[in-house]
Amino acid sequence: MKNIIVEGHRGYCAKYPENTLISFAAAMDLGVDAFEFDVWLTSDKVPVLMHDGNARRTCGVDRHLRDMTLAEAKQLDACYSEKFGDTFKGQGITVPTLEETLQLAAEKRPDIFFGVEIKEYTEETVDLTVALLKKYGVFDRCWFYAFNARIIRYIKEKYNGRTMGYPDIQMGEFQPDSYDWYEEIGLSMMFVRSELCAFYAAKGMPMHMYCADNEDDVRLCIERGADLITANDPVPLMRVLGRM
Repeated sequence: MKNIIVEGHRGYCAKYPENTLISFAAAMDLGVDAFEFDVWLTSDKVPVLMHDGNARRTCGVDRHLRDMTLAEAKQLDACYSEKFGDTFKGQGITVPTLEETLQLAAEKRPDIFFGVEIKEYTEETVDLTVALLKKYGVFDRCWFYAFNARIIRYIKEKYNGRTMGYPDIQMGEFQPDSYDWYEEIGLSMMFVRSELCAFYAAKGMPMHMYCADNEDDVRLCIERGADLITANDPVPLMRVLGRM
């Protein structure tokens, strides 16, 4: 079996509020090789981590991060009550900045890799994110993800970052040459299970497959040639790989 990279999706989000320091810490404690997070900018241009941008789902406040200052974003309770009830409520779990996340990783797992999903499709978001990654010396341990082909191309052209895009039918601003700017390709379980998997595998790029949260899905990803597997719950993945 090839050496498959284990990536925690938004940290260890099956058990902890996603895109929070407690989730990232739990993933690192579990022994993942990498964890993924999603980057937006606050109104005062600080890179912060949240999947949706709008804080309603995970924080219960119907406002977008781009309309909040960092101070306002830090007042949110990122306890994800919609999923976890009151389990994490009122424990001071905040929306983390990218810098706080990098500081945590430097203290806890200085060898960790990062899946950096750019959610705000602006060059400014990329530039501020890359600046912090380089400040902490981890740029070369990152994969850069985006559902936008223009952003993938910008990362590759300006920074020669390690890019991973998605199938053309999922991408915004896709152009005839957009695959030329991918180093790797990301396939959801929907694609992994379908006949389209062979079509994308034939492109010859390393494949990231997500999210495999049970042993059957993990084995299917391995069978289909995954190089990196992302999981909300990495335990079944690590068990199949003999790493538990």
